[in-house]
Amino acid sequence: MRKCFGLFAGLLATPALAQAPAPQPQIDLNILHAQVILEHLGFGPGILDGRAGQSLTAAVRGLQEARGLKVTGVIDPATLAVLHRYRALRPVRTLAVGAQTMRGPFVDPIPKDLTQQAKLSSIGYRNPTEKLAEMFHTTPEVIGALNPGVTRIGTGTMLRLPNALPGSRAYPAAWKPEWRQTLNMLNVDPRQPQADHLVVDKSEGVLKVYGSGNRLVAQFSATMGSAHDPLPIGRWKIYGVDTNPKFHFNPKLFWDAKKGDDPAMLPPGPNGPVGVVWIDLSKDHYGIHGTPEPQTIGRTESHGCIRLTNWDAARVALMVKPGTPAVFQE
Repeated sequence: MRKCFGLFAGLLATPALAQAPAPQPQIDLNILHAQVILEHLGFGPGILDGRAGQSLTAAVRGLQEARGLKVTGVIDPATLAVLHRYRALRPVRTLAVGAQTMRGPFVDPIPKDLTQQAKLSSIGYRNPTEKLAEMFHTTPEVIGALNPGVTRIGTGTMLRLPNALPGSRAYPAAWKPEWRQTLNMLNVDPRQPQADHLVVDKSEGVLKVYGSGNRLVAQFSATMGSAHDPLPIGRWKIYGVDTNPKFHFNPKLFWDAKKGDDPAMLPPGPNGPVGVVWIDLSKDHYGIHGTPEPQTIGRTESHGCIRLTNWDAARVALMVKPGTPAVFQE
């Protein structure tokens, strides 16, 4: 592995590209509604936060391409009409926190030293709130904003959460129990379109999934490469999928490794360097994988690999198989 309409009225002709200033604006439920629908349709907008930005723009562009609309990245009347068909998918759900959500193991703080990380049984979530945020494809800050006045979360606490709930949890019995548990925790629907090929597009900052007939069936915001470790442009193939993977840290493969760093085998866990899944590529040491920091997707660099949110990486893992072509382009 390498380092590797009605409710929508306020969205009409809203440029999704508008960048959120600091401090961040209040959550816009119209935008959150659009994000929820886009995600359910397979066009991941990154985190569900009710805020406009580059990931929402990319998701809108993907939907427009898939539906044969003019590709603008703006929620225009034609795009709004598509979203309106799925308005029954409410932007938020009010749910009680379950006992399983409160169950660890939690790791706080996560050691910075890799040799100390290697001694852990897993690199898990820091606390229940971080776990809850990952489950509902958002951040602890968004959960706080949706639930003003809630100062303590425990079993039975009623919370408003982004509607990331899947339509099905019928995970095949043949899948590894730990993987079924991970998918269930991440609210990932087992019913995913099958990929004919993938395209990782550097200029758009997305991973596109094409089905038969070269039809775009899914798209996800991604982080890819850096000045030190550029995206390996070319044609590759999927070699396999490793779920809940360990991570072999080899300092020889990291330009920013410190002198004297020793190799280390890090345990699995959602807060590990590659998150919950590693999709191996025919390019040595490169893969498509998850991340412990979903809010950074599309905003920071990677060590050459293609980094997705854990929930999006899990979806892609269900779409591919060994031999699936992967095209990396500028």
